[in-house]
Amino acid sequence: MNLHEYQGKELLSSFGVRIQRGIVATTAEEAVAAAEKLAAETGTNWWVVKAQVHAGGRGKGGGVKLAKSIEEVRSIANDILGMQLITPQTSAAGKTVHQVLIAEDVYYQGESETSEFYMSVLLNRSIGRNMIMYSTEGGMDIEAVAEETPHLIFTEEIDPKVGLTGFQCRKVAFNLDLNGTAFKEMTKFVYALYTAYEKTDSSLFEINPVLKTSDDKIMAVDAKVTLDNNALFRHKDYTALRDKREEDSTEVEAGEYGLNFVKLDGNVGCMVNGAGLAMATMDIIKQAGGNPANFLDVGGTADAKRVEQAFRIILKDKNVKALLVNIFGGIVRCDRVAQGIVDAYKNIGDINVPLIVRLQGTNAEKAKKLIDESGLKVESVILLQEAADRVAEVLA
Repeated sequence: MNLHEYQGKELLSSFGVRIQRGIVATTAEEAVAAAEKLAAETGTNWWVVKAQVHAGGRGKGGGVKLAKSIEEVRSIANDILGMQLITPQTSAAGKTVHQVLIAEDVYYQGESETSEFYMSVLLNRSIGRNMIMYSTEGGMDIEAVAEETPHLIFTEEIDPKVGLTGFQCRKVAFNLDLNGTAFKEMTKFVYALYTAYEKTDSSLFEINPVLKTSDDKIMAVDAKVTLDNNALFRHKDYTALRDKREEDSTEVEAGEYGLNFVKLDGNVGCMVNGAGLAMATMDIIKQAGGNPANFLDVGGTADAKRVEQAFRIILKDKNVKALLVNIFGGIVRCDRVAQGIVDAYKNIGDINVPLIVRLQGTNAEKAKKLIDESGLKVESVILLQEAADRVAEVLA
């Protein structure tokens, strides 16, 4: 589950991570009130107005701007709120900005220069360990840094038996070429950041940039936080942080019915039970010359209501030219799924795309008979290759 920047920062702050302070606003008037409050509390007289959407590269799309007066805060917030923000990480349509973060200016002048770093915490799946990835090249696209100057990216792997050690925190600060107060501040920052990552059961923390201020404070100026959905049962209060407006509406609807659904840019809808079989079905669709329009796993309890809802969700995609149902009857009986398909077909009405059904496993013969005798425009096949051949014929 992705969080907005302001939510991620609040989470980090609760674990002792120093952050750039800010207040979220949904109207221009709220933005002005936020700026005035920050000025009174921090003494800042410049503010950064940041669009709050689940996408990186907001500055490139005009979603992050500096305001040097209260009137500029009002004007910029008014311009950003409601805009369709298009960034390298959004679709061509962009994302609607519903709220902005009014943040304090932390690039003030002091005794030393400011420096920007990159830092993230994530799981290195190849070795099964958490790691800290960091670089002196903060404020830039880390992908470009990795491609053009890979020697400027460092990693620190964490032994799960030992955890993050003080030596590793100091090594991070050393590799970032820090000394004195900034060195000590960075070691504290790294330890607090990793603690927050572990305690929140997150799958990704990405701070770009981590800032060394001119008076040697270390703080998170941005925060991309992704929580592990599978661990939310341990953090029930975090579910309130979910912003469904930032997610695909069809995927949200599917989740409400207990369906594992991911929309793809293809032309063949597929409904399957089990993630492994779903991947195999998507492969066979590709081999047949088509492209999967979705990943949809109905799970082990594919009753009539769930099957009907799965059909409705798939058919919302106007790009779907055929629909392939591939069910293995293990926990669920094939005849029960077949009856669900027949009932769903009748309830939905005329399904105006070819429907190919393959049911194998428990009571598969009864299932095929049910579908063949239903009188509906449903093609029943036995072998997966038959299903692929029919998909190819339909798309030809």
